[in-house]
Amino acid sequence: MANVAVPTHEDDILIQELGYDDHFHEHHDEDKYQSGFIGKYIFSMDHKIIAKQFLITGMFWAIIGALMSLVFRLQLGFPEEDMAWLKPILGQWITVNADGIGALDPQFYYALVTMHGTILVFFVLTAGLSGTFSNLLIPLQLGARDMASPMLNMFSYWFFFLSGMIMFFSLFLSTGPFSGGWTAYPPLSALPQASTGSGAGMTLWTLSLVFFVVSVLLGGINYITTVLNLRTKGMSLWRMPLTIWAFFVTAILGLLSFPVLVSAFLLMMCDRGLGTSFYLSEIFIGGEALDHVGGSPVLYQHLFWFLGHPEVYIIILPAMGLVSEVLAVHARKPIFGYKAMVYSILAIGFLAFIVWAHHMFMSGVNPFISNFFVVFTLIIAVPSAVKVFNWITTLYGGNVRFTSACLFGIGFVSLFISGGLTGIFLGNSAIDIQMHDTYFVVAHFHIVMGIAAFFGMFAGIYNWFPKMYGRFMNETLGKIHFWGTMIGAYAIFWPMHYLGMAGVPRRYYRFDSFDTFSHFSTMNQFITVAAIIVFAIQVLFVINFFYSIWYGKKMTTRNPWGANTLEWTTPINAGHGNWPGNIPSVHRWSYDYGKDGKEFIPQHYPMQEGETEVH
Repeated sequence: MANVAVPTHEDDILIQELGYDDHFHEHHDEDKYQSGFIGKYIFSMDHKIIAKQFLITGMFWAIIGALMSLVFRLQLGFPEEDMAWLKPILGQWITVNADGIGALDPQFYYALVTMHGTILVFFVLTAGLSGTFSNLLIPLQLGARDMASPMLNMFSYWFFFLSGMIMFFSLFLSTGPFSGGWTAYPPLSALPQASTGSGAGMTLWTLSLVFFVVSVLLGGINYITTVLNLRTKGMSLWRMPLTIWAFFVTAILGLLSFPVLVSAFLLMMCDRGLGTSFYLSEIFIGGEALDHVGGSPVLYQHLFWFLGHPEVYIIILPAMGLVSEVLAVHARKPIFGYKAMVYSILAIGFLAFIVWAHHMFMSGVNPFISNFFVVFTLIIAVPSAVKVFNWITTLYGGNVRFTSACLFGIGFVSLFISGGLTGIFLGNSAIDIQMHDTYFVVAHFHIVMGIAAFFGMFAGIYNWFPKMYGRFMNETLGKIHFWGTMIGAYAIFWPMHYLGMAGVPRRYYRFDSFDTFSHFSTMNQFITVAAIIVFAIQVLFVINFFYSIWYGKKMTTRNPWGANTLEWTTPINAGHGNWPGNIPSVHRWSYDYGKDGKEFIPQHYPMQEGETEVH
């Protein structure tokens, strides 16, 4: 790690303004409202502890979701292989024939696909990413003691935890977890008798996500209120780091879109239990006509995707904010086009609400309506392209330090470009008719939303791990983690584009019985092996993470990366309240790198005579 040049008299400013120096550790008063292990670490109201709770819970769910994907990838890659060795784990869902050959139950295959999508989208990439870094960084980077309501913040995590427990219990039902796809389209989801997973599994799935929405709303209200009301002296909106802008717009998206999902679920539960027909009409099961008449499953699709597309940006915007900060810090350059980056975040937030029906080009919507959504789907690529251009320009000519955090930030840009380009095809209704529900769609959203968001999360973890735990993660293992994941991610999802262009449909249990698709068996095997290797590399990351919490290299200075934002002015082991003395005032924007002969100038450093602030 390169040495950095700290501005003259910075320590003197900290001692004078804040009342402590580098020798201050944990000699301040602990939070008077929290005492003991349970009060401090379990039912904590300290935003930093809550951020760790979100992170570690998200990591648990990431492992569960990844293991599910490995099981169904084994089925797709090696459908003829004996899977009896999984029976001690999966029990009745592995059927063993008279010869002792085990096979994955087809119904459970669909349950695995459903739960994998649900867990990764909501529990990991929404709560694990936004919940972690919004909690950690909003008070620290804005100069606040804590969130506007620490109590609501604690409830936000515990509603998330309750939601996860309900979903976890559904995995052990005798009829299996919900198996109608993570989008829960009716009629599979609206009829308990449609399949085994549509019974109690679907009920628990719905209940879990309702509690999850409560968590999102409590957190979002807190984030927005904190950003608007608790900024320190001098922290104007145009001096906020891009991380805060991203978290702020993400919270607004969540508040406006997630309640619509609850309304969709409410109508669905009425169809399931009260005999209504919001989503059902002229349904036959086993040759018997049901009483449902007059409903439309397309109504559910509109309600679901009104959340579902903002959800894409609820996932990716926090990653964009983290990457913007990480690249500027480690390139030792001001972020290029700060105001353009802010306006692009705002534009993405607005346009996210008027492109939802591009998921529905095959549902029979009016072609003229489709044209409207095609136009705005292509327009939303413009602010994303602005951000990509500014990230590349920030890196260009910079004194880049290729730390693990920086590498994952650069990897994010690569994945966002390659995954986003395939979205241009799917956003065109004429082409989407051919690509819809094929592996091309799977490849597109996994790269641009799934893997890219994970890379943003990893960049954030490696960069702010010292702030969370007072130690560093192992850089050598971090670089192995990056290169293995980067190469492996492309090895998994790039071939899927070719499968999709060949018309191979998603969510099929096996392809070897189709002459049309059977010759893709080798490619499916390659993808499966790559997935297993990438999972093993993530295990290496988990080991590095937890080992470094207790045995990593200790952080000896407040600001090891030479960053400008306020979180690096707190003590190395900050207690609840963040600053033991005065909260620092802000005198400049957060990207003064390479200015006036200084490598970096923190935000609390006063403007000098004749110095101008440039955004």
